[in-house]
Amino acid sequence: MKGQTEPVVVAKRVDSGDADTAEIRHLAEAAGYEVVGEVTQTRKADPALQLGEGKAAELARKVAQRDASRVVFDNRLGPYQKFNLGKELPDGVDVDDRFTLILDIFGQRAQTRKAQLQVELAELRYELPRAEAKTSLAKRDEKPGFMGLGEYDESREKDIKAQISRIRDELEAIEHDEQQRREQRRESGFDLVALAGYTNAGKSTLMRALAEDLDVDENDDLHPDLDSTAESENRLFTTLGTTTRRMDMDRRDVLLTDTVGFISDLPHWLVESFKSTLDSVYQADLVLLVVDATESVDEMREKLVTSHDTLYERNSAPIVTVLNKVDEVDSEELAEKQRALSALAPDPVVVSGRDEVNLDGLRQRIHEELPERQHERLVLPMTEDTMSVVSWVHDHAYVEDVDYGDEHVVVEFEARESIVEQTRSKASSLAEA
Repeated sequence: MKGQTEPVVVAKRVDSGDADTAEIRHLAEAAGYEVVGEVTQTRKADPALQLGEGKAAELARKVAQRDASRVVFDNRLGPYQKFNLGKELPDGVDVDDRFTLILDIFGQRAQTRKAQLQVELAELRYELPRAEAKTSLAKRDEKPGFMGLGEYDESREKDIKAQISRIRDELEAIEHDEQQRREQRRESGFDLVALAGYTNAGKSTLMRALAEDLDVDENDDLHPDLDSTAESENRLFTTLGTTTRRMDMDRRDVLLTDTVGFISDLPHWLVESFKSTLDSVYQADLVLLVVDATESVDEMREKLVTSHDTLYERNSAPIVTVLNKVDEVDSEELAEKQRALSALAPDPVVVSGRDEVNLDGLRQRIHEELPERQHERLVLPMTEDTMSVVSWVHDHAYVEDVDYGDEHVVVEFEARESIVEQTRSKASSLAEA
């Protein structure tokens, strides 16, 4: 893990418009760096340096003036560009792009075996095209180390592919176990609700408000800001794992799961590496898509479109948009944003996780959107096993009434279809005994 005070300069080039460095600054801080300066440019990418020669010289001067030990680009850098930039900068200054920075953050936060495997998979997928480039260039030019790519070693490419295959197999086994656990929870009468959305949308704060101090035993990372004694923090990538808690609902048993947040402009290889983290979203009965209501309409629209593309790819459950942080937006601005985004979010729920605004309204919407429950009335014969069946129904369903007679017990309840079927089977077994 990097030191908390390592000074860095961030850089960003855009084809047109203004180069916004807010996100790359947040990423650098999340990795443990101190941002001491920035350099931006609006122009077409330079194939050798990403920036123009004059701007690259300005970057080198700023790095020297601020005594920075590293430069972090918000742009993707090829090996050739990294090599050339390294020659422009003072000796000993490292160069990263946003993707190596994200991998650095993920590596720091990976606590579980699954998270560690996903980080390793992403790193290997990042390295593979570079290893292939070394092989191709070295064969063509017979010059090991060409363009700063390092020594030619054809076996490295084969090793990477073999490691990728091994990690995929292990992740598939973990995902199989997690899928079985989800199915067991459904069979126990739980509805599964997942929180999705971009980092810093307030998902973890909202989860604390909806399900505080009702932890479910998970062998995954727990968000530090979900700890009952911790304050919610405004930072990216708190964890790579999932946190699941039993939600406080009147008529349903609901498990609420939070996962790593989305982030913009991720390459395909990185999204694929961490896709299994989103399985709890894809397999949920309902998805709450949390959006930061303080952002501009353009930012919200872009994130909604990308989130829908990601979620609808493998998800068949209803998606409810939740506009969070409404305590920081005046009512007129909020209404205008809702109108502007009505096509993407036609009926959003507006809340504040921090100030616990409209959480009852959100709970009611969750109840309405989850799979419809069946109402059942069972007449159970009074036997020595009847009370254990009644207890089982209490544990797996919402019991409305129990009437104890001399010869029968009548139980009225609401439950998932699978639970109703199980109770009928148990009732039949009692009658046959």
